[in-house]
Amino acid sequence: QVQLVESGGGLVQAGGSLRLSCAASGRTFSDYAMGWFRQAPGKEREFVAAISWSGGFTNYADSVKARFTISRNNAKSAVYLQMNSLKPEDTAVYYCAADRLVRRLAPLRIRGEYNYWGQGTQVTVSS
Repeated sequence: QVQLVESGGGLVQAGGSLRLSCAASGRTFSDYAMGWFRQAPGKEREFVAAISWSGGFTNYADSVKARFTISRNNAKSAVYLQMNSLKPEDTAVYYCAADRLVRRLAPLRIRGEYNYWGQGTQVTVSS
């Protein structure tokens, strides 16, 4: 049973920064790509960023490219999302997710390819 626990959310003013963390347990963390998704009220859950099992490949939604950075520490079984230049439209619940396939070469944006999810952490950006 894989467990993912997010932390680091909160309230920040526009232009500010937050760093989200996701701690994983239950299987060999370093064998799986990881992703971050978000869901705003009344909207579908959407892809934000993903990182390959090795950390060598990353993938970003156009809306966050150049502002957000995903990284991982396999020794700590953790994945991070550094969010800079935050905008009110970044307000959402952010979810950490684990890929369903082992050692996929490139991390995907498709929600259905992730089979484990955290409980989410709220990020609120005020204008």
